[in-house]
Amino acid sequence: MSVNKKPSRTLAGIAGIVAVATLISKVFGLVRQQAIAAAFGVGAAANAYSYAYILPGFLLVLLGGINGPFHSAVVSVLAKRGKQEAASIVETITTIVGAGLLLVTIAMIIFAEPLINIVAPGLNDTPGVSPLTKTIAIQQLQIMAPMALLAGLIGIGFATLNAADQYWLPSISPLFSSITVIGGLAVLAMQLGHKVTLPEYAILGGQVLAVGTLTGAILQWLVQVIAQWRSGLGTLRLGFDFQHPGVRETLKLMGPATFSSGMMHINVYTDLFFASYIPQAAASLSYAGLLVQTPLGIISNVLLVPLLPIFSRLAAPEDWPELKLRIRQGLVLTALTMLPLGAIMVALSVPIVRVVYERGAFNREASSLVASLLVAYGIGMFFYLGRDVLVRVFYGLGDGVTPFRISMVNIFLNALLDYVLIEPFGAPGLVFATMGVNFASMVMLLWRLNQRLNGLPLREWAMPLGGLAGGSVIAGFVSWGTNYGLQQIWGSEGFLVQLLQLCVAGLVGLCLFGFFATKLKLPEVDIFVARIRQKFLK
Repeated sequence: MSVNKKPSRTLAGIAGIVAVATLISKVFGLVRQQAIAAAFGVGAAANAYSYAYILPGFLLVLLGGINGPFHSAVVSVLAKRGKQEAASIVETITTIVGAGLLLVTIAMIIFAEPLINIVAPGLNDTPGVSPLTKTIAIQQLQIMAPMALLAGLIGIGFATLNAADQYWLPSISPLFSSITVIGGLAVLAMQLGHKVTLPEYAILGGQVLAVGTLTGAILQWLVQVIAQWRSGLGTLRLGFDFQHPGVRETLKLMGPATFSSGMMHINVYTDLFFASYIPQAAASLSYAGLLVQTPLGIISNVLLVPLLPIFSRLAAPEDWPELKLRIRQGLVLTALTMLPLGAIMVALSVPIVRVVYERGAFNREASSLVASLLVAYGIGMFFYLGRDVLVRVFYGLGDGVTPFRISMVNIFLNALLDYVLIEPFGAPGLVFATMGVNFASMVMLLWRLNQRLNGLPLREWAMPLGGLAGGSVIAGFVSWGTNYGLQQIWGSEGFLVQLLQLCVAGLVGLCLFGFFATKLKLPEVDIFVARIRQKFLK
């Protein structure tokens, strides 16, 4: 019996809750990034924040994020146990993790400067890179260091709430960080923007970004602690039940899963290592990445949050036929959403960036740089989420070692691709390298699953995926042509004109893709269409 106190929600019900909450959170995140772009463009404060945030942000996403290894490990264990065991397991895991991450926090404060030197060596003497960037980054890292401890606590708490059939709060709570950063930038703009020199403004702006980010993480942790406490699933009390089978099973899965996911995030560090030698690249990667992560994060949570417990419950050999159907469902739904969105982002990269970011300190030159990165990100969206779906299958099977080993191989592959591709492509080459790593991960994970589950119908799966890919390419070309035609009629200047052209071109492309998708007669398409009709035509 699971920790769920209420009747289990349906897959569609869970997906709906997660989608709405995540959408709200992602919208606030996008507004936050727009505020940062308007205040600092691709200048020193924004670039420094990209480097300083990589370590605390890496831990927050890795350990505290929904679908992260802490979340996956705890949900996998608690979903199979009664509620009476949950509090002891959660409190003991929190004690162990908290002690370790407290030491990490202290180390980040003490060794902030050498850590920034490791993360971004190009900040020291690269032509075109402001020396002020490194100074700001060191200070920001010291301020945000406590996020290391908060990350682990957030991840455990969110997993506990999900295992208890609570999905709204974990999905919406990341908006607190966005709200605090936006509020800080508003104060900065009103009181300091015209009263200090440019270097002083950059330093103060860097402090506002760091303090706002840390404050948001604290609020995110506090709200989930209160909900967890009220649900009877553990408190702030220390736990020492180290021999409990649930604790040992959680740690056994959490360790390899953390290292596995961490290896993928090391690829982000590798990208920024090379980006530090390219002026303005770090901030540009951040701006383009958010445009992709906004829809990607929403769809990822909608797919993976409800699927992970299902994968766990189908781990027995007699349930493998249904497990294979669920894997296909996850991959086809990934293609159904990621392929058309990626194609449209590639086709409409410049107008998307101009509409979202081009104001204040963010000028036309910055738009061109970010748009080139958005093209590269759009091409790889399917591989990013497809890899995550397959990794969660292994977590459901209780195997965190296989994804870890594959991730170890991919660290070296990513570094090699970064080195090779940065010369011909510049900053976009870093994104192409990440896409190559995700593609290689999917191939290796599928190959291992094919062995473990006594064969997968890979050829059968390839047909719908290929059809969806072809429809996406056509939709992308049509979107580009529609936007080009509208520009010839209306011009390309003015926010409202750009927004209208973007909406029309994107809608035309999506409608065309929808037409192609329905002709494929896939059950996943039928399910998707039925849910849309149910939501909007009832």
